Amino acid sequence: MSERATAAEVRIEPWGEDDLPLLRRANAPEMTEHLGGPESAEKVLDRHRGYVGMTAGAATGAGCMFRVVLLPGLAKAGTIGYWERPWRDAVVYETGWTVLPEFQGRGIAAAAARAVVARARAERRHRFLYAFPSVGNPASNGICRRAGFSLVGECEFEFPPGRLMRSNEWRLDLAAAAGGAGESSEGALRKR
Repeated sequence: MSERATAAEVRIEPWGEDDLPLLRRANAPEMTEHLGGPESAEKVLDRHRGYVGMTAGAATGAGCMFRVVLLPGLAKAGTIGYWERPWRDAVVYETGWTVLPEFQGRGIAAAAARAVVARARAERRHRFLYAFPSVGNPASNGICRRAGFSLVGECEFEFPPGRLMRSNEWRLDLAAAAGGAGESSEGALRKR
């Protein structure tokens, strides 16, 4: 694989029963630094069950979780998905991802994010897809930018449940033409 991944080298595949080890690997302190730290083994298993259930019900359009796979060797590099959530008096899609340390810095997450954008856009269920990375996470904020999201501003965001964190609110207009950035570029820094 080249130093920077291309869309042809990154594939997203629906989350399955055998993906629990991937979720356990992503639960390391260096991977959860901006998310409140590692979860207990029980919470990881609950999260896995939720991902399997969400993926099994993907035909409803409410969202889906995926493993990020690199071609040609099919190495599992991380996780990504989209799901429904209430936000600002509407129901929208939210997305989030993790890429294992040995695969970071190669454009894999941005390629996977663009694939999720295409999937969410194809649902034709919600107009907007949001991401809420911590303001202190430059890598995830850069992925939002490279995947075509527009920065709305900073907000208080609850994750994990019961913990507020200072996040950037990134939004992508799924109704906009594919390939465009969606909305105006970063700018309208509207505070919540």
